[in-house]
Amino acid sequence: MGCAQIAAKAFIPSVRSSDTHEIAAVASRDVTRARTFADKHGIPDAYGSYMELLADPNIDAVYVPLPNHMHREWTIHAARAGKHVLVEKPMAVSERDAVQMVEACEQFGVHFQENVMYRYHPRYDRIKEIVHSGEIGSVRAIHGVFTSDRSAMEGDIRFRQEMGGGGMYDIGCYLLSAARYVLEKEPAAATMQALFSPEHGGVDMMASGLVEFPGDAAFTFQCGLWADFANTLEIRGTHGTIRLPSAFSLRSDLSPDIQVTVRGEMRIEPFERGNQQLLLLNRFARAALYGEPEPVSPWDGVRTIRVIEACLASARDKRRVVIEPFQGRVGAD
Repeated sequence: MGCAQIAAKAFIPSVRSSDTHEIAAVASRDVTRARTFADKHGIPDAYGSYMELLADPNIDAVYVPLPNHMHREWTIHAARAGKHVLVEKPMAVSERDAVQMVEACEQFGVHFQENVMYRYHPRYDRIKEIVHSGEIGSVRAIHGVFTSDRSAMEGDIRFRQEMGGGGMYDIGCYLLSAARYVLEKEPAAATMQALFSPEHGGVDMMASGLVEFPGDAAFTFQCGLWADFANTLEIRGTHGTIRLPSAFSLRSDLSPDIQVTVRGEMRIEPFERGNQQLLLLNRFARAALYGEPEPVSPWDGVRTIRVIEACLASARDKRRVVIEPFQGRVGAD
């Protein structure tokens, strides 16, 4: 749904490698653009509207890499059309939107997932095993960094506030998701300082934050679209530390291995790079076709969006923001 660059660079090549998916059609609001995209990528059908694609009875599921502010509308339309939905992260730009998306998919009996592909790599199951084993002791703190320099990309939708632009929505979701995953708790409060750049539509181009978790554990992070590239995660316990030199992006020049240090002795646990998008696609298909459970609940994305909203409110208002317990369903408009 749409001719986004991420679809061309990451999604389509992964589908080509999958035994569970095939690309049947692409839709754009410009039929010429859709046909050009389809011809370039060998896609059988092209539509000049998203509703035309949803009306195609041969389509089982849709991938939604549209601008962030459009995720809610087209996820709900897809659910009503009986299509399973894989939506690009972040799943929405507000808690209310995110809840309504999940509720709509539940109501119409379709499978829904956010494209949080990093969580499908076996490294994260291994991290949880190490933490649960007690080998590194009690987790006291987590620190994450996800930054890249996209500042020169004129006209990029990441620089449009009204479209849900900015670093926290674009890549901060990875950091907050990972911290919640490791600690298996929901945050109690957030404090963040950010650079809201006038040169980039006033969106957050760099941010540093502290997210407080129950039990006095803390997550600190750096996130931004205007800094040297890094994507690291460090989990520090009372007896040891787990480090991921490449926590989210697994480019060909980055190692997928994890480093575990316990009482001063370090070991490397090797992992194959793999294709995180392909791993997610295969699990998504099995869930949609056979009802197999996925490792990530659709409600997980809702909880991540709540923390992003708190962080941005903290940065704008220069205050610590308390995150109230999640209340769940909010009902449709």
